Amino acid sequence: MIDAVLDTTVVLHLFRKYQPAINWFNNQQRYGVTSTTWLEVMEGASSKAHQTDCKSLLNQFELIYLTSADQEWAMEQLAQFQFSHHIGKDDCQIASVAYRLQLPLYTHNLKDMMPMLGELAMKPYA
Repeated sequence: MIDAVLDTTVVLHLFRKYQPAINWFNNQQRYGVTSTTWLEVMEGASSKAHQTDCKSLLNQFELIYLTSADQEWAMEQLAQFQFSHHIGKDDCQIASVAYRLQLPLYTHNLKDMMPMLGELAMKPYA
């Protein structure tokens, strides 16, 4: 069982070997990533070598697939916040898993995640 969900922003910091992210990550919690985060990270790979490195990093986390209830919740959030907060579909899908599991979502995208998740959206490091 995981302790928290990682947003794409955190995974990318780890991929880029951002030292504050690496220091924070070594705290021995068990993390999961959504299938949406997996797709976002892989989509950003600029070469086959980067894609291989991304897969290696992503394999360190439990992969969490969205349920139909997650999709419905994400659709509701998009309808509610798309124009007022400019929140996109991917953020809604990522947030839906944290909401369902009632686990922290570690992200640097608090502006978009807090309207949907409140205190479950947490900034993990500076």
